[in-house]
Amino acid sequence: MEVWHIWVIAALVLVVVEIFTQGFAVFCLALGAGAAAVASACSAGIEGQLIWFSVVTLVSFVAVRPLLLKVFRKASPGRASGVDALRGREAVVTERIDASDNTGRAAVDGDDWKAVSVDGSVIEKGTKVTVVDVDSVVLKVTVDNI
Repeated sequence: MEVWHIWVIAALVLVVVEIFTQGFAVFCLALGAGAAAVASACSAGIEGQLIWFSVVTLVSFVAVRPLLLKVFRKASPGRASGVDALRGREAVVTERIDASDNTGRAAVDGDDWKAVSVDGSVIEKGTKVTVVDVDSVVLKVTVDNI
């Protein structure tokens, strides 16, 4: 078995490992191994192979990886989760929201949260509101204009 065969096998193994990971870091190493395989097939010595491996891996980390991350994150933005999923949701005021009394609670899907009005207005119990933002464990809400 020649040295370039080993580099090709290493590159293929790294591509398979990348399939089970995320972030394209292992893929950059696979590109470097592919470049070293080409260098070995062109009769480069071990020093030349290692230089090609190192340079192509470094260039991949700097140029190719950010491009791939940008493309794939744009293609699949995913769903908002946690408190990010609360923005834009409808809530019902369960305790009068009044900044002067430092009171106010609102329920979203049965979960009761501390709530404040975005504009500082008083919002009565039972009013439907929209979650504008979440600050730690406090919902910032505004009255629905329906």
